[in-house]
Amino acid sequence: MTQEYSPSELLICLASRVMEDESTAFIGTGIPMLAASLAQARQAPNLVPIFEFGGTGAILEKLPLAVGDMRTYNKALAASGICDIMETAQRGFVEFGFLGGAQIDKYGNLNSTVIGEQEHPKVRLPGSGGGNDVGSTCWRTIAIMIHDKRRFIEKIDFLTTPGFLTGPGAREKAGLPPGTGPYRVVTNLCIMGYDDVTKEMKLLSVNPGVTVQDVIDNTGFELLIADEVTQNEPPTEEELRILREQIDPDGLYR
Repeated sequence: MTQEYSPSELLICLASRVMEDESTAFIGTGIPMLAASLAQARQAPNLVPIFEFGGTGAILEKLPLAVGDMRTYNKALAASGICDIMETAQRGFVEFGFLGGAQIDKYGNLNSTVIGEQEHPKVRLPGSGGGNDVGSTCWRTIAIMIHDKRRFIEKIDFLTTPGFLTGPGAREKAGLPPGTGPYRVVTNLCIMGYDDVTKEMKLLSVNPGVTVQDVIDNTGFELLIADEVTQNEPPTEEELRILREQIDPDGLYR
């Protein structure tokens, strides 16, 4: 049997499995860093991680603590700067972009700016950072979220990062590159994708011990359900060993 694991470890493993070998991925602080490190150690040794402050193609032998950490340049292909990285995404060279936020709607639009009215918010959040650039220009974006009704809502309070905006054709009408946009949402309950026609979020698979109804009950909008909802595999012994012994032995993020 697989040994016990934390919710964070499950999120890391699920996000890691989405990363493909010989692909480029825009990596943010926290869980995406661990997921990229795990992917490099397992199924994607030729993954090219890209960090906002200029590290491209680093070998993640030790866990970076932030996107500007010197370890994001370890044995890298290039060490440039933030403008070069954003231009790289704008030119269409970044396949995956990993994002987070406080709120998300059914079209994958994200809010990481304010809760409440912008002028008089209840909570002021960290803001966009590179989130808008990643969501606007990477080919496929993957949101990593805690799943509850406060976060998965019908209408977000502020549009920080565009998903499919208001639905089919809206990204293109807004001037964003055709063919780009949300791809997956990885949560502590499930993995979701998006319907090809309506661009609305769709449940694809549930995590161990989670039912379809659990996901519905924790989602604040009507969620599309795939014809066949599968179950995600729990972290393997190998994944947990690499995470705990090699990537994050001090438990800084996992």
